[in-house]
Amino acid sequence: MKQFILTPAAGKRLIGKGIARHPAIQQVLRDGTLVIVAGTTNGYVAEEILAATGQSADFTRVGFTRGAVVPPGFDASRRAKGKLAGDLIFVQGAAVTGKTIFDVVADLKRGDVVLKGANALDLQRRQAAILVGDPQLGTAGAAVPAVPGRRVRMIVPVGLEKRVPGPLADLAEAVNGPSAEGAGMFVLPGEVFTELDAIATLTGAAATPIAAGGAYGAEGCVWIAVTGDAEQLAAAQGLIESVECEPPCRA
Repeated sequence: MKQFILTPAAGKRLIGKGIARHPAIQQVLRDGTLVIVAGTTNGYVAEEILAATGQSADFTRVGFTRGAVVPPGFDASRRAKGKLAGDLIFVQGAAVTGKTIFDVVADLKRGDVVLKGANALDLQRRQAAILVGDPQLGTAGAAVPAVPGRRVRMIVPVGLEKRVPGPLADLAEAVNGPSAEGAGMFVLPGEVFTELDAIATLTGAAATPIAAGGAYGAEGCVWIAVTGDAEQLAAAQGLIESVECEPPCRA
């Protein structure tokens, strides 16, 4: 066993690398449609898939979000300048920009994939949820009906820093009550994909969180224990060292 620390930004990069190697993603890039819904973690996913397919599509993570959580008292002038140009869509591996999931969802079919980020993670039950501010559920309102209705696959890239005590259905029931204030909550029907899944996908090693937190930039970090044979541990160490100094996310 070896232990490592992952900052949230390093985790986002790691998830991006893992998603790019996910078997379902490699398959859909060959013969289907992939929709990457804008979000901070999905910005890293988009970069890694574009790099893996030898494309740039004039893509930038700056502005690739429909909303980002910032700290209380945040000075908006410090925020990176960017404008959402749309979600990132791949049709048989070719990147398409300037469109959103709302433009393409009606054409999605069995075998196509939607990548949708999340705000809450129940790691034990492998479920994720989003906070809701739009009365029509925003991009989730467009994507979710296609999952049971047309067997479109939803994968949810989500970092371990978003862990909350589940079950998420109970949390959603509480915050969605008629007397509640603030954002609502919706549990997504997709496959959760975290840093732990990325490590398993890329190295074959198994990882589990064992501690969390820190200071001087390590706030929100997670300590993970990685187990495997010597080759797997060496691969995991090389992988984590390649992302461990990822700069803080500026979306």
